[in-house]
Amino acid sequence: MSFQITSTAFQPGGDIPRKYTCEGPDVSPALSWTDPPAGTQSFALISDDPDAPVGTWVHWVAYDLPASARQLPERVPKADTIPGGGVQGQNDFRKTGYGGPCPPPGKPHRY
Repeated sequence: MSFQITSTAFQPGGDIPRKYTCEGPDVSPALSWTDPPAGTQSFALISDDPDAPVGTWVHWVAYDLPASARQLPERVPKADTIPGGGVQGQNDFRKTGYGGPCPPPGKPHRY
């Protein structure tokens, strides 16, 4: 089996619940992953919207996640460091941590 990332918050290709968007509490969804490549030293996560009107919009940047990590819990604090290891960068809302989807009305966006 190859490296996969999943979430219990929504189905692949499905709608992202309001809870994880700017129209709700805007909390990060729980994520988990399996089977990292041999020799993995750390993980990085970039969550973006390639369909944003201004070009690709970055919603979440996390890096230096320990190689032993296999999940991020729901509601990762919007702080520079992640409990258990890792760092969060600035998203395109110019804030640290997760910034949920907030697309304009119209065609659904991919994330």
